[in-house]
Amino acid sequence: MYNMVPKSTGQSHTTQLLHGVLDMCLLSIIDEEASYGYEMVSKLRERGLDLASEGSIYPLLSRLQKQGMIEGYLVQSSEGPARKYYRMSKKGRDVLEQWTDEWSVFRASVDAVLNGGPDG
Repeated sequence: MYNMVPKSTGQSHTTQLLHGVLDMCLLSIIDEEASYGYEMVSKLRERGLDLASEGSIYPLLSRLQKQGMIEGYLVQSSEGPARKYYRMSKKGRDVLEQWTDEWSVFRASVDAVLNGGPDG
């Protein structure tokens, strides 16, 4: 059951929604170009997902890497220690394509419910 909290205090509800799609969003960002954690968080925030933080994405990146969807590698930085970048694997691209298709169907279904029917 969802926690129905008014918008002014609904950050926890938004966080729950984001948690369900953050993997897909991260894969999409990485698919555009190899990126490191802080860079991904910045891109997510630029696109309106400002609830994601570096601390919240690193466990997801680790899991995606263990599942073979992304690959991590180190790049030396002139501004400090080496940065860990992530790039897509073939498996990751295939999964992202499948998730994107599923998301389109799911989103259309939710929109139909919220708008009172398919012709809403």
